[in-house]
Amino acid sequence: MATRITKLTESSTPVVIGSDNIFADLGFPNPRQELLKARLTLQIYRIISERGMTQAQAGALLGIKQPQVSLLMKNRGSSFSVGRLLEFLTNLGHDVEVAVTPAHSRQGDMSVRML
Repeated sequence: MATRITKLTESSTPVVIGSDNIFADLGFPNPRQELLKARLTLQIYRIISERGMTQAQAGALLGIKQPQVSLLMKNRGSSFSVGRLLEFLTNLGHDVEVAVTPAHSRQGDMSVRML
């Protein structure tokens, strides 16, 4: 997580520059996992939107009800596990590859790369 820096603007309103993980900045438990879920949910949203699918159509394909698709479309995927989000991507016709590599620092990281 990046160091927080507080700057004063001309109006003397403090501006806090956070890290690259909003979930960590807001004090969420498991912030890296939450960021991973948000990125996976964003990919699901993009695929559904690009296909012009209704939420009912997407729900039928994903095996969930329309209200749950609505949550996904609003990037509220935190109620789903990472595994379930990956399953949604495969149901939408995308291959998912998980790679485990040595970390460059003491603790590893999680990321999503869309090809």
